[in-house]
Amino acid sequence: MMKLKSILVSKILSNMRAIFRIPVWILVLWIGIIVQTEAVEGKLYIDITSPSMKRISIAIPDFRYLGERNEHPDLGSTLSGIMSNDLDLSGYFRPLDKASFIERPGSGFTRDSIHFKDWSVIGAELLVKGVYECIGQQLKVEVRLFDVFSGKQLYGKRALGLVDQSRYLIHRLGNEIIQALAGHAGPFLTKMAFVGTSTGHKEIYICDYDGHNLKQLTSYNTITLSPRWSPIGDRMIYTTFRNSATVLFMNDIVKGSATKISDRKGLNIAAAWRPNGEELALTLTISGNPDIYLIDTTGKILRRLTKHWGIDVSPTFSPDGKKMAFVSNRSGSPQIYVLDLISNQVERVTFEGNYNTSPAWSKLDRIAFAGSLNAQFDIFTISSDGGDLHSVTQGQGNNENPCWSPDGRYIAFSSNRTGGNYHIFIANANGQNQRQVTFFEGDQFSPSWAQHSK
Repeated sequence: MMKLKSILVSKILSNMRAIFRIPVWILVLWIGIIVQTEAVEGKLYIDITSPSMKRISIAIPDFRYLGERNEHPDLGSTLSGIMSNDLDLSGYFRPLDKASFIERPGSGFTRDSIHFKDWSVIGAELLVKGVYECIGQQLKVEVRLFDVFSGKQLYGKRALGLVDQSRYLIHRLGNEIIQALAGHAGPFLTKMAFVGTSTGHKEIYICDYDGHNLKQLTSYNTITLSPRWSPIGDRMIYTTFRNSATVLFMNDIVKGSATKISDRKGLNIAAAWRPNGEELALTLTISGNPDIYLIDTTGKILRRLTKHWGIDVSPTFSPDGKKMAFVSNRSGSPQIYVLDLISNQVERVTFEGNYNTSPAWSKLDRIAFAGSLNAQFDIFTISSDGGDLHSVTQGQGNNENPCWSPDGRYIAFSSNRTGGNYHIFIANANGQNQRQVTFFEGDQFSPSWAQHSK
C-alpha cells in the first residue's frame, strides 16, 4: 500500500472512483502544490481506489478584515458563504454549520496561530481560513487551506480585484482548491444557459453555474429554445419560432451580436456543435422528412447525416467528433441511436423504457438522456455501446433535458420535483449531491453548460 503524505487529501481523491466509475486498478497521482504564502511539501501520493463516497467535513469561518478601516464589513460573511456554497456544490465537501464553531479569541490565519483542536473537536477535517482588505473599490482576498489533523497548510493564494468582482475572485480560488486536492479544476467559473419563462415568453438566459448573475440574452417575445454553447463558450446557438417557422441563430457572446444561420423552409431545430467549433448538426425538413444535416457556421449544408422514414432529432457529438448520438422513432418509439460518421453505421443503444430522448455526450465519453419509466421522466447515463446503464434520478418528479459540465464530472438537468415549475438542478456524474441552482419565477429548463466564464 502506498504511503500517503496526507490522509485527508487521500480521502478526497479516493472518492473519485465512486464518482466517475474508474475501473479497478490503482492510480497514483503526483500533485505539486504551489503555495504563495507558506512553503509546504510539494508532493502528495494519493491512492484513489476506494469505492466509498464520503464527503469531507470542512470548516469555513467568516473571513477576517485586515485593514485599519473596516470597509465593507459584510464581506466577511459573504466571501465565506460563496466559498462554502462552491465547495458544497462540488460534491466533495460537507461544510460545517457556523453555529458549531468554538474557535477561541486570538486564533489567527497562519499555521502557528491556529488552535486546530478547536476544529477537530467539532469534526472538521479541513479548514479554510480567509482574510480580506478593501481600499475604496479595490479588494484583496487571501485564503489558506489546512489539514486539521496534521496542521499542515495544503494551499494558499492571494487574489486581487474589485469589490463587485468578489464572487468571481472566490470562484477562482475555489477552483484552485479543487485543483490542488483533486488534480482538476472545479466548475466554479463556468456559465449556464437555459430557457426561462418569467416574461411570459420562452427566452434564453445566462447565469453563473450556481444561478447567480442572471442575464436575459434574448428578447424575441416568442418561443426560443435549445440554447447550446460553443465548445469554448464564446458563441451560442438557439432556435426561435417566427411567423409559424423556425430560425436557427448564432449569438456572439463577446460582441453581443446575433446572426441568422438557417431559416430554411420547415424545421431548423435542435442544433448541436461538433467539437471542432466550426460545424453544427441540426434537424431540417427540406426533403420532407425530419432528418439531421451537418452545416458550417454560415449555414452552408456540408452533408446529410440521416436518411430514414422515421423522425431524427436531437443530435449530440462524441468527444472526438467521429460519432453522433440522436433520437429516432424508427423502432416505433423514441430511442437513442449512435451514428458512426466514418462508416455511416447506425446502432440503437437504448432498450429500456418506451420514450428516451435528449441525449448529451460527455467529455468522459458517457451519454446522458431523459427516459420515461413508470409514467415519469428520469435522467440516465449509458456508455456509447449501450452498456452500463445508470440511473441518475429516481422518484423525484419529472427530470429532463440533461447536459454535462464541460469536464464531464457533473450533470445539469431540469426538474419539477419542488412542485409545479421546472428549475435547474446539478449533480455529480453518478447522481449524488443533487442541488437546485435556479430559483427564478416561472420555468427554467433546457440547460447548457459553458466551457468558460464570459
